[in-house]
Amino acid sequence: MADSIMSKAATMEIPINSNGDSRTLGEDDGLEQATHWNLDEKDLQQVMVSGPNLNETSIVSGGYGGAADGIIPTSSIKAPSMHLSNSNPSMMAEEATRGVAVEKFDSVKKWGINTYKCTKQMFSERFGRGSRTVDLELETQIDLLRDTKSKYESVLRLASSLTSHFYNMVQTQQALGDIFADLSQKSPELQDEFGYNAETQKLLCKNGETLLGAINFFVSSVNTLVNKTMEDTLMTIKMYENARLEFDAYRADLEELGAGPRDAGTMVRIEMAQQQYQVQREKYERLRSDVSIKLKFLEENKVKVMHKQLLLFHNAISAYFAGNQQQLEQTLRQFNVKLKPPGSDKPSWLEEQ
Repeated sequence: MADSIMSKAATMEIPINSNGDSRTLGEDDGLEQATHWNLDEKDLQQVMVSGPNLNETSIVSGGYGGAADGIIPTSSIKAPSMHLSNSNPSMMAEEATRGVAVEKFDSVKKWGINTYKCTKQMFSERFGRGSRTVDLELETQIDLLRDTKSKYESVLRLASSLTSHFYNMVQTQQALGDIFADLSQKSPELQDEFGYNAETQKLLCKNGETLLGAINFFVSSVNTLVNKTMEDTLMTIKMYENARLEFDAYRADLEELGAGPRDAGTMVRIEMAQQQYQVQREKYERLRSDVSIKLKFLEENKVKVMHKQLLLFHNAISAYFAGNQQQLEQTLRQFNVKLKPPGSDKPSWLEEQ
């Protein structure tokens, strides 16, 4: 009986009127057909179980018994996104490029606004129309550091010049001692006189090389103090001064907005300016603290380094011109100054090739 029901169900058609609207079966017709087929509950369950699979259904365009070309399997219908799958990588790349361009544009825009505000503030301060934040104690320490660096640079320049001149003198003494020693052997009548002068010049040359070691050590230490330690602190000071200018620029902008009318648009701009002002204020205070700490450590380091170097310079110069060779060598040992062996600065014969 189930087979007869399936054959009848498969041959059923849905009539279509001239307007294309389907004519539904009424409740009476459905009941009449159910009575005519003598369907019981068990047969209905079998029909529902053995009915067509929804995944395998077809759309019939020409009605029952139409040509096979009119049947379109639903499994062949794909979503529109699947047809655009090949264009997804290019679209993603385009979106990424667009995002980078927008980010760069925003960065340039912020930089331009910040530069405009800072330039305006700088000219206002220079022509006396704008106010600036001043930390008197810190500004005094910064000016003192710059003056100290300038004077230390003069000491470094003169000490380097002394090293160069003294090196030439030592080289001259060495050459003069060699000539005296040669003449001592070739002039029997003046052998002793040439010999005494040769020994004196060689001794002066040896002591001069020792003194050169002390002066070079002095120059190297002062150079490190001036061009590294002080310069690092001055770089932090430069960042602090830039932060101070930005802070005053945003402060002046906030004050200017606060003095104007208080409409809705102005209140929004005031709130944004307040946020930017707070950011610049935190940056300014942080760098001001960094400068104070670095100035303190720099002063301690400067006193410690120069105390040692000035004692070394004084003791070495005094011992050399007093002709006290033992005192001169003891001074270098005291300050852990190691001398290079004679001829160590000269390149080897391999390097000369």
